[in-house]
Amino acid sequence: MLQSQASLPEVPLRPAPWTLRGSAWIVALKLSPGSPASRAFLPADLAGQGKGLASYLMYVDYLESGCGPYRELLFIPGAFPFEDGRRHLTISRIVVSTWDSVVNGRRNWGIPKDRADFEVESGLGSGREDHVRVSSEGREMCDLRLATLPFAPPLPVHAALVPERLRTLAQRFDDRTCYYAPLARGRIRPGRLVSWRFDAALFPDLAGSAVVAVFKVESFQMTFPRARIV
Repeated sequence: MLQSQASLPEVPLRPAPWTLRGSAWIVALKLSPGSPASRAFLPADLAGQGKGLASYLMYVDYLESGCGPYRELLFIPGAFPFEDGRRHLTISRIVVSTWDSVVNGRRNWGIPKDRADFEVESGLGSGREDHVRVSSEGREMCDLRLATLPFAPPLPVHAALVPERLRTLAQRFDDRTCYYAPLARGRIRPGRLVSWRFDAALFPDLAGSAVVAVFKVESFQMTFPRARIV
């Protein structure tokens, strides 16, 4: 399913660390028992081993990054066992809007990025709703509508309050494992899911999942450090 390394175009290499700035939506959810989304798009040796209180769907609009502006949609099904003896969150599926992000994301952190097309409408429904549609070669993989709650002020957050071991992600990719711990700060406000749909052949189908919480992250700044590669 992953776009082959041989098919990727040549782009400038942008080594870590990166400083990124933008906004994001985060949907925390609980997968239904036996949901195919818990295994979809994972390496075979990790499939079925995920645990955790929640899974996470994220849409991110990077205004600045180490490889320029881009958009991304990703899914984290849970925490999985890795060679360091700990469980870490891992991204099972991620698509981005530029080839620069695909190539450098794979190279720097082992993140299994594919390229897709994004159509985004912001400020709908009294200015609170965003509509995100993602497609690949003309085939829709996800249609997502999210809205902030009225009268909900943004609150500051800083990931430095979370111990590094709890915010360390791990990716198994191309015969290596990459460990990395992003650090971010910004403002969040609560939101709600208006609607969503997925093509399970292109992205994990989350439609039967229970939504635990929805947040919009505004004006964040994030640092992606160099990965520790095993």
